[in-house]
Amino acid sequence: MARCILQVVVPSPLRRVFDYWAPADKSTPLPGTRVRVPFGKAQHIGVVVGATRESRIDAERLRPITEILDERPCLPSATLALLEWAATYYHHPLGEVIFSALPALLRQGRPDTLRALQRWRATGAGKTVDLASLKRAPRQAALLSYLREQSEAIGPEALAEYSTGWSRAMGALQKKAWVEAIEIPCLGTASEPSRPAFDPSPAQREAIDKITEAFGAFKSILLQGITGSGKTEVYLQAIEQSVAKGYQALLLIPEIGLTPQMVKRFRRRFGFPVAVLHSGLSDTERLCAWTMARDGKVPVVIGTRSAVFVPLKRPGIVVVDEEHDLSYKQQEGFRYSARDLALVRARQHNIPVVLGSATPSLESLHNLSLGRYQSIALPERAKGRPQPTLRVIDVRGQRLISGCSQPLLSAIASALGKGQQVLLFLNRRGYAPTLMCHDCGWLAHCQRCDAHLTIHRNSHRLRCHHCGAERSMVLACPACGREELLALGSGTERLEATLKDSFPRARIARVDRDSTRRKG
Repeated sequence: MARCILQVVVPSPLRRVFDYWAPADKSTPLPGTRVRVPFGKAQHIGVVVGATRESRIDAERLRPITEILDERPCLPSATLALLEWAATYYHHPLGEVIFSALPALLRQGRPDTLRALQRWRATGAGKTVDLASLKRAPRQAALLSYLREQSEAIGPEALAEYSTGWSRAMGALQKKAWVEAIEIPCLGTASEPSRPAFDPSPAQREAIDKITEAFGAFKSILLQGITGSGKTEVYLQAIEQSVAKGYQALLLIPEIGLTPQMVKRFRRRFGFPVAVLHSGLSDTERLCAWTMARDGKVPVVIGTRSAVFVPLKRPGIVVVDEEHDLSYKQQEGFRYSARDLALVRARQHNIPVVLGSATPSLESLHNLSLGRYQSIALPERAKGRPQPTLRVIDVRGQRLISGCSQPLLSAIASALGKGQQVLLFLNRRGYAPTLMCHDCGWLAHCQRCDAHLTIHRNSHRLRCHHCGAERSMVLACPACGREELLALGSGTERLEATLKDSFPRARIARVDRDSTRRKG
């Protein structure tokens, strides 16, 4: 009997599969199974994508796989088919496509059976012990003090941020019974659902009915709803009915910043844990959500663009919120559109896909005109709320203070005087986007690319927002020696400083990637 040859992909830019002998003493691994294989002079993690009896490589040159890592395929056949389609459509090596869809721990060969997360907390004895008794063990004292300050048990990621050498001190504290390790369900625990009274508008009721009527068949639905029209409530109702039938739902959102409020709303409504997938998670959290979704243990998955590849055991509906958003397009490495792949995936599973937006993309409007999409409109704001008042200010000839005009500052003062809150949006972080010498015209350029370096005054650094390069602040012009350099333009740091000067009694919070980078 001829020995089977496995076709394996590895995370390599080569656009091909690699042939290896299957183990003679074990059953042949199915496509989607992770294996360890010799690749060049090293051992690599690979994924089986097929099997054959013949190879273009001479039999004596073929090498056997080293180890089978999964008892069952890590990637279900439907997910593997989607990834193979994406690799062909977007002209990208299949190995890199498949491995970009796997959680980091699975790419490293870790088991795919994570069900609980380990956390640490101070015990009753640890909370009362005199820290002075640890004066000869300062790391233990500092770690115990840190754990005492926490309101809940702390995981390894937060501990690693606190101290790189925490594990040895933690072990010593556990031996003294001052700290204990506990395991918690990796997606949290269920709670009592809170179902608020919902009286849908006629347009919302029609939208919910049309979406639920599409269950069990592929249909592309473009939900056009003005801001505040209640699109999220439509999603909730449709997903709730899909989950009640025993199916899973996938909800894609464009930005990490939208995730907490959306997850909180879903958990409060349904009571059960919701899987979350985005780049801000730790490796263990991402593996937990991924495996629970694949095994059908969680009914709702919410995530950013990479979540379009998460395996689902019983898919029932896919929703793409703010489908026009450019964040759905991956711009580095494996380039793809998560919105378009959501459509392909829905067609693959023969389920409906809902594309929601107040300002649909031109591609979606074109597909609507061709009859490929069904249109559902929400023309009015929910609960009869009035439309917001919009005012465009012509700032030509006006004196601007860090980009703020006098009418804007007056409007802010008026709102604060009424005890109201104010939101200001500015699409530049840092203090100023350009550092310039007024005498010779020198500009602070990035030495790695053609972009200008952005001034970050709080950290006294110059940073490139394109390639990530940074350097210390320049105090004098390197071309002519002038010591007074100009900060041109305005970023969020500069706007914050201006607002603090203009409204010294107001509490001001700056929310950008610099101020919210760390977890929590």
